[in-house]
Amino acid sequence: MKSVDAGDLDTATRVLATAARLFYAHGVRAVGVEWIVAESGVAKTSLYRHFHTKDDLIAAYLEREDREFWRQWDAAVDSVAGDPGRELMALLEWIGQRVSREGYRGCPQINVAAEFSDPDHPARRIRARHKAAMYERLKAIVSRIGTRHPEEVAYQIALLIDGAFTSDGRLVRIGAARILQSAVRALLGTVHRGARSAAKGRL
Repeated sequence: MKSVDAGDLDTATRVLATAARLFYAHGVRAVGVEWIVAESGVAKTSLYRHFHTKDDLIAAYLEREDREFWRQWDAAVDSVAGDPGRELMALLEWIGQRVSREGYRGCPQINVAAEFSDPDHPARRIRARHKAAMYERLKAIVSRIGTRHPEEVAYQIALLIDGAFTSDGRLVRIGAARILQSAVRALLGTVHRGARSAAKGRL
């Protein structure tokens, strides 16, 4: 098996870190390879040795963001694992903090996918996989809470979260986490009240 040179790993890491910073701040279409080369200090030939096309670099950026997102998601629920209600509130607290941080420009998956109309572009495929994973995770949590129709409720919560991701700082002044948590509590309360009413109607 061929060994990987440490210098090659360092070069790839530096290119990807630079590209990630520029892509997030300016958008992927606005950032050319020459800009990444200039900012990273890596030769263009070295960049293309690791990322054969700009699309490869965009995909690597989104894959890196995807891994980091789920790492932070898991860390957010770790201290309350086993209590699905508290897990959901902890996730919304983390998302509220995420969308309120300095320099936040939205969800990278949504931002980048919006720049490409081709549904088969790697950015669109990675975004679809990322959002599908979020839905499945949310569905698992609301199922454990005991919510009726967890598939529908999970979609509704996912839409609230994506709305927060695209809120462009509007939630910061009024408390993003509080707004998200109160909205989801209201949603779950409505679902549970509806379930109780339906049960009474069958008696």
